[in-house]
Amino acid sequence: MDVLDTALEVIDLRSFSNLWYWIALATLWSSVSHWVLGVPHDMIQRARREGGQVQTDVEDLVRININRLLHVIDSGAWILVGLAAFWLTSLILLGFWYDIEFAQAVFLLLAPMMLVVWFSVRASRRIVAEGDSGEALFRRLTVHRRIVQVIGMLSITVTAFYGTWQNINVSILN
Repeated sequence: MDVLDTALEVIDLRSFSNLWYWIALATLWSSVSHWVLGVPHDMIQRARREGGQVQTDVEDLVRININRLLHVIDSGAWILVGLAAFWLTSLILLGFWYDIEFAQAVFLLLAPMMLVVWFSVRASRRIVAEGDSGEALFRRLTVHRRIVQVIGMLSITVTAFYGTWQNINVSILN
């Protein structure tokens, strides 16, 4: 057996029937919903309960992360939007026009992340504009987390239905 055949058999580019794809999908959304603007959710909950130094730490982490995010967006937003549009369009064409399952799977991972990035930038701008701190900051972070969780649930649901449909179609054709 050829080395390339062995590697392709191990990797299995049929993504929706591959357990590793579903593990990656679950890990992605678990991580994204746990880290709210770069701050772990458990730390936000602890700061809400205890206050004091933990609250100061959370406020500092949020300030550092949103300043970093907004700097990247403000200094290169058009380039980032152009690159994102190029890659998503490429994935759409490869996946749905040329029927490449791997491109479909990657698109279903990345497209909802664009919504998460947009909501993160929006929340960051509001935090800076309104000077949120303390309970107002915790409330804004919790609302942002819930929005990300809803996007994640919808993304997982759509991906599961589409992946199941793809697997059924492949099994019927074979």
